[in-house]
Amino acid sequence: MQYNKVEISGVNTSELPVLSESDKLELLKRISKGDKGSRETLIKGNLRLVLSVLQRFASRCDSPDDLFQVGVIGLIKAIDNFDVSQGVRFSTYAVPMIAGEVRRYLRDHRSLRVSRSLRDIAYRAMMARDELARETNSEPTVDMIAERLGQPRAVVVEAIGSANEPVSLYEPVYSDSGDTLYVLDQLGDNTDASQWLDELSIKEAIGDLKQREKNILYLRFFRGKTQMEVAKSIGISQAQVSRLEKSALDHIKERL
Repeated sequence: MQYNKVEISGVNTSELPVLSESDKLELLKRISKGDKGSRETLIKGNLRLVLSVLQRFASRCDSPDDLFQVGVIGLIKAIDNFDVSQGVRFSTYAVPMIAGEVRRYLRDHRSLRVSRSLRDIAYRAMMARDELARETNSEPTVDMIAERLGQPRAVVVEAIGSANEPVSLYEPVYSDSGDTLYVLDQLGDNTDASQWLDELSIKEAIGDLKQREKNILYLRFFRGKTQMEVAKSIGISQAQVSRLEKSALDHIKERL
């Protein structure tokens, strides 16, 4: 079988060896006895595996070389931690290790910053999920993961969510004969996209207001109260209500 030449991080993939499962098993046995040469051979023989895993992350990183190096780190960890006695194919064990290393790299270098404590909980949650999946032979629930970590359910949900890479609303998810389906198309019902985005902008603008201003807008436009009724309700003058209402609306208009 002929392979096209692909160079990444100075490695010519067309020259990489292809190892059979029996070759890998033999090398792993030698590595367990401290054979460093076999370790190097096994790393080179699985670089194609790293490249195949990286394909699913290609659109999420601007530097293929960096991603490749991170994937190789995951491969090395898989080699160093593989237990030959378990009777598992090496690739079955290595793929999640490589993917996990890449995900951690992307998570730590993402444009949206997440606190270190939340990243730590997210990492431990993923480890706990894998452990529970092996123990129960099924996908564990969030409650099970939270119990294993000794963390509130809400914290675990937030941590797992923070580990997900943000996706553009205009990220294509399906294309058939030129008719592309975007993430945005899957979010709404019959609401026009621009209207949906306007509503999101309004919510963000209202979120910037002080609590008293939010209160006034709620009473005026959601409860239908007059400025005089609002003034009596919150204990200020009608003139103050009018001034605060105008200031809040001006702020929202400015944001839009």
